[in-house]
Amino acid sequence: MNKHTALILFAHGARDPRWAAPFLRLQKMTQESLPDCAVELAFLEFMTPSLPELVSDMVAKGIQKITVSPIFLGQGGHVLRDLPILIEQLKTQHAELDIHLATAVGEQESVLLAIRDYCVSLA
Repeated sequence: MNKHTALILFAHGARDPRWAAPFLRLQKMTQESLPDCAVELAFLEFMTPSLPELVSDMVAKGIQKITVSPIFLGQGGHVLRDLPILIEQLKTQHAELDIHLATAVGEQESVLLAIRDYCVSLA
């Protein structure tokens, strides 16, 4: 990735700001691993920035390629219905932008194995 590339960690959001703490840690850890890529958080509801706000800001700063990674355990209604609509709207608003939607993080085998290992360690 390069300086014109971004990774957006997309989460649901919550009314309680403490809910975002692990997502902020994840964003920081990911940014440290990708120093030449902008890594930011966006939220579906209750928290800011929203995905459209963040994408508009990134485009204004010269970002040309964005990958949106849903930080959801499963491909539920928000990921299957709401997020694709948002992505299509963003593609229409920012025709020059290369934007890609990844699958929900919980659909990845390595993520499930890490969660399993944590659960096993508790037994």
